[in-house]
Amino acid sequence: MAYTPEKPKAAESSDQLRARIPGWGADLDPRDRPAVPRERFDPNLSGARWEFPERQPEKWPRERSIEHKFLTPVFGTSCPPKGLSGVIRRYAYRRYSEGRAAHWLLLLAADRVDTAESTLRSFVSLRPDNPVTQTGVLSEISHHGLASRRGHGRADVRHHALDPVIVAAPWVLGGWVAYRLARRVAGRR
Repeated sequence: MAYTPEKPKAAESSDQLRARIPGWGADLDPRDRPAVPRERFDPNLSGARWEFPERQPEKWPRERSIEHKFLTPVFGTSCPPKGLSGVIRRYAYRRYSEGRAAHWLLLLAADRVDTAESTLRSFVSLRPDNPVTQTGVLSEISHHGLASRRGHGRADVRHHALDPVIVAAPWVLGGWVAYRLARRVAGRR
């Protein structure tokens, strides 16, 4: 026992552990270890049971880099390109190499367009996004938001004044546009 003058018990021997714990020491024999082939260098031993992996079926045309001859055997399918952002992504992959800044700048622009498309889609849906609860604005009040930023040497303090503008500006602009459209429609009636 720790912090007492008694001598600690000696560790159990391998035979005692094997008798007490079922399966203990199963990997002591190198022939039984699963990692043994990796412990030996054999240039012909890759572990693969195929010459080329089985290809994932392509349900719609996927974007791929112009440097590559074909699409990778496995690729993501959870977020297929759609809308204007999808058009921008396809153009970036079709036109520019991955080594060009234009490729990556177009992909960044497509991300921004996708964000705007998602916001507009949320306005059209029956359950639009709630900027107050989903952006964490309320936690700034309830969890000492300003106090957690002062005196801690945080590097992101410089842009905290811009964060509300970046988060709220699209919503304010969208509300203003909706208000103007509503006034125009009401004025015509």
